[in-house]
Amino acid sequence: MPDTTCHMSISLDGFVAGPDQSREDPLGKRGRELHGWHIGDPRANDADKVANEWLMRPRGAYVMGRNMFGPIRGDWDEEWTGWWGPEPPYHAPVFVLTHHGHDPIEMDGGTIFHFVTEGFDAAYFAACQAAGDNGVDIAGGASTVRQALIAGVIDELTLDIAPVLLGSGERIFDGVESFGFEPAEVLHSPLATHIRYRRVS
Repeated sequence: MPDTTCHMSISLDGFVAGPDQSREDPLGKRGRELHGWHIGDPRANDADKVANEWLMRPRGAYVMGRNMFGPIRGDWDEEWTGWWGPEPPYHAPVFVLTHHGHDPIEMDGGTIFHFVTEGFDAAYFAACQAAGDNGVDIAGGASTVRQALIAGVIDELTLDIAPVLLGSGERIFDGVESFGFEPAEVLHSPLATHIRYRRVS
């Protein structure tokens, strides 16, 4: 099986997105505060640069949830190709979990969004087949990461813990009964503590 990773920014009170996600606030209210370490805050340092290299390392395939792909809920009632413009950062197949089927969407740079209606296990299996030896990343959002943690498929989990309290929003650990990881590397900046965990064998 290819190595499976997941990399999430998270608040001190355990939220990876704020409440009321929408087209105007794709990360939820105040969710952007979790990401200053890699989206231009001048206080970012070399630790943040290294963590960003972890985040952006190429993977063979990705799994993400419908809510991460876009703001549309229910039937596909408009054309939507993601938040990332004509060339998304993935450059590989991306398997999107959804209850509503959609033809694949091919983007510049090698990203192809495939829409999977049979659930997480089917999306993860397809991603593993597509990735070959190049690894799979669980890209988010919260529900998809929870499913991956419960399924026990993540080998490396990186958390960027921002010194922020959001109060409410989307969690990744609800319903996860055991952690099963140990720290492999820890870096920090004024904006985040970056902890790279590896699964305990």
